Amino acid sequence: MLRISNNVSIDDNEIEISAIRSQGAGGQNVNKVSTAIHLRFDIKASSLPDVYKQRLLALRDHRITKDGIVIIKAQQTRSQDKNKEAALKRLQDLIQKVSITPKKRRATKPSKNSQKRRMDSKTKHGRTKDMRKKVFD
Repeated sequence: MLRISNNVSIDDNEIEISAIRSQGAGGQNVNKVSTAIHLRFDIKASSLPDVYKQRLLALRDHRITKDGIVIIKAQQTRSQDKNKEAALKRLQDLIQKVSITPKKRRATKPSKNSQKRRMDSKTKHGRTKDMRKKVFD
């Protein structure tokens, strides 16, 4: 069971994990042992709350297909168990990122004092540039 928060968790049978062969250099180990992990998670068929599902499907992430399936491939280490932990951690992070409600932005105005300071600094800068000009008689 993958725990997302105190009251939200994903059952193990909702996550499809398969071991595949890793890519890249590694010698005989890469050629013989399936250490990389391919994780698939169907958002629409999951037991996640509807709010999480909507936010996940709206998220623009290369790991989420158009059909609403999260595909994560972990192959950093030479151990299958560590790669499995890494893939599950990435899935957990992805769902936790969606669970946080973004703050609404409130429009604000600059204060009178800050506007005055800005204008004073512009005037001062302009005067400095005037002083650099050539003086004509």
